[in-house]
Amino acid sequence: MDPWLIWLIIALVLAIAEIFSLTAALGMLAVAGFVTAGAAAVGLPVPGQLVVFSVVSAAGVLLVRPWARRMMLQPRLERFGVDALIGASGYVLREVNGHDGLVRIRSEDWTARPYDESLVIPVGSTVDVLHIDGSIAVVYPRE
Repeated sequence: MDPWLIWLIIALVLAIAEIFSLTAALGMLAVAGFVTAGAAAVGLPVPGQLVVFSVVSAAGVLLVRPWARRMMLQPRLERFGVDALIGASGYVLREVNGHDGLVRIRSEDWTARPYDESLVIPVGSTVDVLHIDGSIAVVYPRE
């Protein structure tokens, strides 16, 4: 079997393993395998192929992997899902009291309750979302 084909198989196995592990290290080794397969296809002898694989994999693991991990572990600045509703304003569709209520937040209707059980927020009022408790928006009136 040709050496470039062996390197190609090694690179594919490493790439598939990276898909399941998501560590970024195996991905860098797969890239090194693909580069080495190219070097072998050009005709570089086996000792040269090993040097190419070693240099490219070391460069990938030492230089690219820390950057990739930093990007993956960096907290997202955007809020998604119900977290994005916190602080949003809403419009009261049905009186909000300690037991019942309905508000429209960003064109969606949410069951609601006031942050203070003794509060009653009348229909037509503007409210701000304090937090989401399951499927209930906890709101307070805007003054």
